[in-house]
Amino acid sequence: MDAQLLKMSHAFPLPIKWAPTTSNPPLNLPSLFQTKPPFPPLFSRNLTATAARRSDATFDETAYEARRLSLDAASRESMAEKSTIEGDPKAWKWVIRKRVWDLMEARNIAQFPRPVHHRIPNFTGAHVAAQKLSDLQVFKEAKCVKVNPDTPQKQVRFLTLNGGKKLLTPQPRLRTGFFSVLEYSMLSPDSIKEACTSVGVAKYGKPIGLEEKIKVDLIVVGSVAVDPKTGARLGKGEGFAELEYGMLRYMGSIDDSTPIVTSVHDEQLVDGIPIDKLLVHDVPVDIICTPTRIIFTNTSIPKPQGIYWDKLSPEKLGQIKILRELKRKIERETGEKLPTGSSEKLPPTARRKR
Repeated sequence: MDAQLLKMSHAFPLPIKWAPTTSNPPLNLPSLFQTKPPFPPLFSRNLTATAARRSDATFDETAYEARRLSLDAASRESMAEKSTIEGDPKAWKWVIRKRVWDLMEARNIAQFPRPVHHRIPNFTGAHVAAQKLSDLQVFKEAKCVKVNPDTPQKQVRFLTLNGGKKLLTPQPRLRTGFFSVLEYSMLSPDSIKEACTSVGVAKYGKPIGLEEKIKVDLIVVGSVAVDPKTGARLGKGEGFAELEYGMLRYMGSIDDSTPIVTSVHDEQLVDGIPIDKLLVHDVPVDIICTPTRIIFTNTSIPKPQGIYWDKLSPEKLGQIKILRELKRKIERETGEKLPTGSSEKLPPTARRKR
């Protein structure tokens, strides 16, 4: 089915001058398809968000950022290794990802942090795509928006908070916790921009647990590639968007009707992502925002119904404390042991310098 295009006016002033240009057609790929470890908490469990915000001695911003960057580097190295494994049934995804990453670097579309390989890539015009996203009716009507923590969606997080909405964002790779909630009323005018960063989320956010009663009206995800005709989406390959979605389904915070939106560059639009090769936990998108247009995919791809434990490796489970707690809780309540997925190689634990 053809994607529908819609021109939208800007609800907020743009930070830079920009004029739309004729975009290149999306990559066409049908010919390709013919034939982590837990870490000590940064705050004590009973420490309030207010206390965390006001105490520089409690929250070590420099240490947090250094550890995050070190672990990110280890994760990207591991993903690079996984992308070359022979016989991997998901190898076709890595072919698409590499093509998009290479293209963005070659055409200088990529923005800091670079290189964009093995990341949700930041791109030229990310602010413009965010403005278009903010013009969507589903965004305007949303009271609570879940946004991924990656750089290209930083402006979306800002527009969410600045618009007086509740922002729900995960801790990076779910390493140090689960989700954090931020609200405009929790912040000073000078701290809003910082609150849109990974450090700011840890510094100002209010951590929530699986028992939290929260309704999410809109989900914003980052993408490496997305099919404008079907809504099929590829992330960077670690599966955290799927885990976050599954946990929100378990919490009752979202359902099939909750819109899923992504913001990408036009060069990340890829025709021919094979729907029949997608897995049951892959998350499709309903709306795509680029610097030049808004696309309603009318996706027919089923949305995941929860966490698929048989797809979750023991190593991944070992890295994410909140998942282990949830698994034990479900097993205790049902009296049945949940299945476990196949083993996989995960990034090594980063060693801190003494």
